Amino acid sequence: MRYRVLGGTGIEVSVHCLGTMMFGAVGNPDHDDCGRIVHAALDRGVNVVDTADMYSAGESEVIVGKALRGRRDDVVLATKVHFPMGEGPNRGGNSRRWIVRAVEESLRRLGTDWIDLYQVHRPDHTTDVEETLGALTDLVRAGKIRAFGCSTFPADEIVEAQHVAERRALGRFRTEQPPYSILARGIETSVLPVCRRYRMGVLVWSPLAAGFLSGRYRRDRPVDLTAGRPALTPARFDPALPGNAAKYAAVEDLAALADEIGCTLPQLAVAFTAAHPAVTSTIIGPRTMDQLDALLAGATLTLDDAVLDRIDEIVPPGVNLYQPDGAWSPPTLTDPALRRRPLAERAAA
Repeated sequence: MRYRVLGGTGIEVSVHCLGTMMFGAVGNPDHDDCGRIVHAALDRGVNVVDTADMYSAGESEVIVGKALRGRRDDVVLATKVHFPMGEGPNRGGNSRRWIVRAVEESLRRLGTDWIDLYQVHRPDHTTDVEETLGALTDLVRAGKIRAFGCSTFPADEIVEAQHVAERRALGRFRTEQPPYSILARGIETSVLPVCRRYRMGVLVWSPLAAGFLSGRYRRDRPVDLTAGRPALTPARFDPALPGNAAKYAAVEDLAALADEIGCTLPQLAVAFTAAHPAVTSTIIGPRTMDQLDALLAGATLTLDDAVLDRIDEIVPPGVNLYQPDGAWSPPTLTDPALRRRPLAERAAA
């Protein structure tokens, strides 16, 4: 296993990070089996484990906490805050009120006294970033977290947060966790360059492009659109869907390239993300031990320039062949009220 320093934190993390979104009701509900996956990953050199409070409504954190008993000191533990946890107002978002409460609940579920990397899961346009950074800075000073970062933030919001931290003498985001794969290279345009400029560590998620690069779905194979787990929507793989023809064409070319260099398609996909100079670690999210073994079998794979050039020909740099699930969209696009004048003003114009 290879290791890299996480931005400017001085913390060394493995190039492969164990993601645990599939631990719990949405993926693998067997706590003991998930624990075995954690131990197997640690035994093979993985030293960073990533979870979030909202994964299976806190169940993932509980599973991770149980699995790390007796091994906590050897693990860089990362979790997240933002998405609603339960019914009612003020149980989500990036406010000081919620962050201070949420971190205590995560510490309790994880069974630990500190979190190594606490990440803001998505932007929150209702909360000033100064308030968020102030709360996180206080948690560092209190010893509850060691460092903090953001996840799926657009480049302009990363820059704004860095400027606010400097102006207000607050701690700053040390990491970013964006979606990145051969089929979704959009972050190469601005997010990754911005992270390099501010010396931020980058942990990328969905290297298998939501399953398109898993090797299970090919252009000429029938797709069972009825079978699937709660976390996986089989209909997304329907070849008839708009845009899927381009995805499947790329998958065929990438699968042929993987065969040519002697690796699997998933191993090629993960190695591609790790090759970018801005990427610190790639999050793999196995549901089963077989999936973990298959991905870690390619942990030493390094792609040379010729292979990376071939990938660039298949999917050009900066191009998204699909919009990654869960990727953030600005409120100015999702909320019509933010891009339309009030009716009275329109009528008077």
